[in-house]
Amino acid sequence: MKRLSVPVLLLVLFAVLMGLAWFEVIDVYLQTILLFMGINVIISSSLNLVNGNMGEFSCGHAGFIAVGAYVSSVLSVALFTKSRVFGAPLLPPEWAAFGFPVILIIGGLAAALTGLLVAIPSFRTRDDYLAIITIAANYIIITTIINIDKIGGARGFMGMRRVIFAMEDFAGIPWMILWVFIFMVLTLVIIRRYMSSTYGKGVEAIRQDEVAAEIMSVNTNRVKLITFMLSSGLAGIAGGLYAHAVGYVNPKSFDLLKSTEALVMVYLGGMGSLTGSILSAVLFTLLLELLRPLQIIKWVAIPLLLIIIMQFRPEGIMGHRELSDIFPKLKKFYKFK
Repeated sequence: MKRLSVPVLLLVLFAVLMGLAWFEVIDVYLQTILLFMGINVIISSSLNLVNGNMGEFSCGHAGFIAVGAYVSSVLSVALFTKSRVFGAPLLPPEWAAFGFPVILIIGGLAAALTGLLVAIPSFRTRDDYLAIITIAANYIIITTIINIDKIGGARGFMGMRRVIFAMEDFAGIPWMILWVFIFMVLTLVIIRRYMSSTYGKGVEAIRQDEVAAEIMSVNTNRVKLITFMLSSGLAGIAGGLYAHAVGYVNPKSFDLLKSTEALVMVYLGGMGSLTGSILSAVLFTLLLELLRPLQIIKWVAIPLLLIIIMQFRPEGIMGHRELSDIFPKLKKFYKFK
């Protein structure tokens, strides 16, 4: 019964959020903040899988977010809405409610395949060299999108709000809160189970000492490949959710500054800590809202925050610990075998 306490708690939290949004107890502004919190949890935890758990240094996470955002946006607009670019919808708009999670997963798969750009070079590189490769990959992705005029190029791409309207016409519920909550929970469960698996033990071994891991018969190339693809795939799903929550995507939204935001969340929460990723995503989202009146100064404050964290608390809020390490009695409620 104790193991059912977390699923029951999540269902209660889900029902409360849906109820508050449905009956407009929380306004659109607060709903938007909650959406970005959930999306940032996915971004932070997915990057932490590589930078924290595996001990690599990836700096181009925004590129994979961009791939997922654009692939899912183009598919949803083409399939379920009428647009000047693609013409009449290929499927009935009322099908959007059922097809949307499939489209998000396709966007995630596209981002995972793009993750091969990082995974394969990572076989022979680490640390600063890997950071350079991931930054280059980020710019390659952004430049490619800019030069595809069919999807808006540098102007960006829009029309995703009509997909949300189509879902609301089918059933008048807060769909984006529904999907963000579901995929956030799935992301956390997947990462938790992955790190509890044999591959997860290999990830930890690579973080400790890659040469020693190879000597102990860990297939480091395979572990890196799967971990990078899982991380980038989850980032792609976050990108799809972000695109539909905002209703518009622009290549410049996924530049190096976006990757820096992801890095801030990872190092703020703690390297390799899933609990830390959740806490940092919530705190960072609230911080962005508090700094919004500062406008352009905000983009100075974010990199400065990363510098301060690395100087005074490089281990982050949680370090490499989880909440169950601080409160051991919690392990009985959600520990995976």
